[in-house]
Amino acid sequence: MKKLFIYGVTALAMLTGCNDLLDKSPLDTFTNTPAYWSNTDNLDNQCNTFYNNFTGFGNGASGGWFYFKTISDDQVDAESHNWTYTNVVASSTNWSAPFTEIRRANYIIAGVQSSSLDEATKAHYEGLARMNRAWEYYQLVRMYGDVQWIDKVIDPADNEALYRPRTDRDEVMDHVLADINYACEHITANSNRQRFSTDMAYAMKADITLYEGTYCKYRTQAENGKAADESRANKYLQECVSACEYLMAKNYSLSNSYKANYNSVSLASNPEMIFYKPYAQSSLRHSTIDYTINTSGTHGISKDAFDSFLFLDGKPLATTSKNKDDAAVLDADKNYSIREVLAVRDKRLSEILDPVLSFRGHAYSRAGVAAFTTSTGYGIAKYDNPEELSVSDRNNIGYQYTDCPLYWISVIYLNFAEAKAEMGSLTQDDLNNSINKLQARAGLPAMTTTPDADPANNMGVSNLIWEIRRCRRCELIMDNWYRYWDLIRWHQLDKLDSTKYPNTMLGANVSNVPDCEEATKNGYIDASDAQIRTYEAKHYFYPIPTTQLTLNKNMKQNPGW
Repeated sequence: MKKLFIYGVTALAMLTGCNDLLDKSPLDTFTNTPAYWSNTDNLDNQCNTFYNNFTGFGNGASGGWFYFKTISDDQVDAESHNWTYTNVVASSTNWSAPFTEIRRANYIIAGVQSSSLDEATKAHYEGLARMNRAWEYYQLVRMYGDVQWIDKVIDPADNEALYRPRTDRDEVMDHVLADINYACEHITANSNRQRFSTDMAYAMKADITLYEGTYCKYRTQAENGKAADESRANKYLQECVSACEYLMAKNYSLSNSYKANYNSVSLASNPEMIFYKPYAQSSLRHSTIDYTINTSGTHGISKDAFDSFLFLDGKPLATTSKNKDDAAVLDADKNYSIREVLAVRDKRLSEILDPVLSFRGHAYSRAGVAAFTTSTGYGIAKYDNPEELSVSDRNNIGYQYTDCPLYWISVIYLNFAEAKAEMGSLTQDDLNNSINKLQARAGLPAMTTTPDADPANNMGVSNLIWEIRRCRRCELIMDNWYRYWDLIRWHQLDKLDSTKYPNTMLGANVSNVPDCEEATKNGYIDASDAQIRTYEAKHYFYPIPTTQLTLNKNMKQNPGW
């Protein structure tokens, strides 16, 4: 009998009790026989390892997909403001890790087909594998464009299969759609929102198809290597709408609290959650809260992001009748307060930020933790939970155990409205059933299909699409790496060029602070540290690692690298 190694990723710590994201660690080796694949415990063991790929808030001391992904116009990194890649690299886990998981998925699919299980059970496990294969290819295509499509176990001696050219990214994404559709149709329904389920597959499909639809609508031959394709775009946007409608017809609803989606010790009773990552004080913890109160400096939101939040009259900065003065004022505690500034804005902003600024010379301590400063003065309170976590658990690396949302209904509302608007079919009823629920929670007037123009609209889109994008930005700020990839799919990556858009490197208004220690520009904290981030078209794709090009002479480097 032949023993096979199919992966090199170590499973996360086992979770027990109600936090049962992982039931058991998967095997490192297995005996590749029909008997092995006919045992559902073995299949569960293999499929459970896929949970490791949903990073959430991170594990232990590591960073995650919330807060830490700072290359966008929403945040200013406290240390480095540059692109993920500035030079070609020899190797990268961004390239290699997804292929490891794709290989695992292909082994599971082939194994299940050889098993003696009934057809429904086979289809369920194949659906789990294909859903995760779809997710990995989605990551690869977003990062690299064309990549080799591999849908079977490859013999290591099969050089022709191993060293083939990259597959056209459109073809790969068509395979991804087929995979995720199979998963939606065949994964067994599951009410446990910590586990893979039919609903989770539909939520994943909504994200994937919105990305593909808008990417194909806005891409250009010059910068993306392919011209816009309206027919293809509409096909994927309609698939997105269908996936969203499936989930909107179910019993999900908004939580009363926006912040509760991000700082709860348990998301089990949160009505928004479709799929979330549970943490446990006794077994699996993260460090997201601690990094937002790091005494060495944290990543504040940008002036550009702050200014995108509407005022409570439903109007933007340029046209509001509310008080526009955003300068912090000295309060009784000798802090520079922005409470009055936040009081007239979208209510989400006061749940995202601290009520006072934190910057050099004026560090701030939130509810007992060590005093900290931020790159822009705006402290990130969104993830913190002083009511349920001790000061020690909040203020130390690897001690936080608040649960993390991965797919939730507010994202579905945003996806639905955007997809329909991009196709020109969005109605007022559609808005009322989706984005206007988010508007109401944020204390804002309902959006209409004919919103007033905002002079800040610099994306060349309609007033309606601009407002939908604004709502998405404000709802999902610092969430799940969304903003960077939104700029990619909208073909707006140039908005990260700090020479053209300096507000992406500016922070809070400290014009009332005498002898401010921070560098300022027109009264606003200049968080650039004299660094310049210049846009080049090559940044639409990551560079292929040179080791891969050396191994496979049929592959060529991405343009510009």
